[in-house]
Amino acid sequence: PATRASGRTTRPALDASGALRSTDPGYGAKMADGAKTDSLKAKAESRYQRLEQSRSVGPFVALGKRFFEIGGDTYSGLLAIELFTTVLPLVILGFGYFSGFSDNASVGVIFSRQLGLDQSQSEVVRSAFGTSAGLRSTWTVMGLLGFLVWGVPMAITVAGMFAKAWRRPEFSMGSRIWRAVLWFFLYLATMSGREAILSAGAFDWYGRLPLFLLSLIPTWMFWSLSPVLLVKDGGRGKRFLLLAGLAGVIIDGLILVPAGRIVFPILLDGWAPFGPIGVSMTLMTWLGVVGVAWVVTACAGAIVWERNAPPTTVIDSQIE
Repeated sequence: PATRASGRTTRPALDASGALRSTDPGYGAKMADGAKTDSLKAKAESRYQRLEQSRSVGPFVALGKRFFEIGGDTYSGLLAIELFTTVLPLVILGFGYFSGFSDNASVGVIFSRQLGLDQSQSEVVRSAFGTSAGLRSTWTVMGLLGFLVWGVPMAITVAGMFAKAWRRPEFSMGSRIWRAVLWFFLYLATMSGREAILSAGAFDWYGRLPLFLLSLIPTWMFWSLSPVLLVKDGGRGKRFLLLAGLAGVIIDGLILVPAGRIVFPILLDGWAPFGPIGVSMTLMTWLGVVGVAWVVTACAGAIVWERNAPPTTVIDSQIE
């Protein structure tokens, strides 16, 4: 409708569609801000609904989907190779050092004890590794650094895997390197702590059971701290990280250890006719299983955290 002012007839401003348009100079900016707010609200609501839907899916189905979503099969293969070429040599060198590079000591003793090998299988493993005396020349600063440096690419691989499993953006390359180095040394310390506890002296099963349960504590701490080191905002929802770490205890401690005592001897029997190379192939195959277990642990920890942390914490932390 027209209005009359000062003897003149004026008409209201209309937009292109014929709708009433405000003459307020800030009207357009306010409309843009309102539209942006509505868009953000809609996006947050959509992400909240997706989170609720993912929480309603069965845990094993969710775990399988997450594993293949991040390319878990590829990460498992990479980890198997890196464990074989990096961690295994460091374990052998460490055993040689603590045994005083003795002519009578063999790292095969550790593998035989942990994997429950019988006498004939133990002899095959011990003969494949030889004695610790030959490692003395490698126990130098440069010798150790050569293997420790290779631990950095392995840790960066694990960091990338964790970032995808937890649906977080990756750190810059500089942050990834120093965090990866710190994580790798944490892993070596955890592994050493577990072995020290397990070899504390008891040999019968009822004497070793308390030691085995005690050795799960370093494992729990390791898998609880891994997201803090390897993913962005990994420290959010701290108390729920302890729940996520329990996934590592179950998979890495309670499933993988007894599985090794069943599967490894069977694999070794198949490869034993090939001599030392057969032992190497057995170890490589078993480390492939360990690689799968690590990826599953990262995915399981992420899912446990997502299902227990407050929705706002999960949504604010993760990428879309």
